[in-house]
Amino acid sequence: ILANLCVSYIMISQNESAEELMRTIEKEEDQLMFNEPDKKCYHLCIVNLVIGTLYCSKGNYEFGVSRIIKSLEPLDRRLGTDTWFHAKRCFVALAEVVAKHIVSLKDTSYYEIITFLEKADEHGKSVPSRLETLEEDGMVKPLDPKVHCVSREARDLKRVFLRLMGQ
Repeated sequence: ILANLCVSYIMISQNESAEELMRTIEKEEDQLMFNEPDKKCYHLCIVNLVIGTLYCSKGNYEFGVSRIIKSLEPLDRRLGTDTWFHAKRCFVALAEVVAKHIVSLKDTSYYEIITFLEKADEHGKSVPSRLETLEEDGMVKPLDPKVHCVSREARDLKRVFLRLMGQ
């Protein structure tokens, strides 16, 4: 609900209201992290993911992707199966439009993306990229965590962006 409210503020050009709401969420999360350091809290992460996705869908990939990267920091607390799913969709969409020469990126954006993907590779070794798969016979089959992990997908995306850079 908070993410939708922030997006609504942005859509009607009330960015100040969205920023104020985000500051309030951040303050509450900081207090929660101080009181319960082991507890994971995703409210602000989800808000930033939704805002980043909104900007990507509107074609402002540089701002959108930087917002998505910011949303997952610190990675050791915010990187999870669900957050990675939404983040990687924007990275894949960006790679597609860059490959089709619809959008061009500044070198600084490439480096920001590659640095983030390297960190995701480091922190995502034990984070599954998806939980299970459905077999043809309708049975649920668990996935191999070594193959279906964030680390592997981050390395694959890094290779894509390096290739798009011409390296």
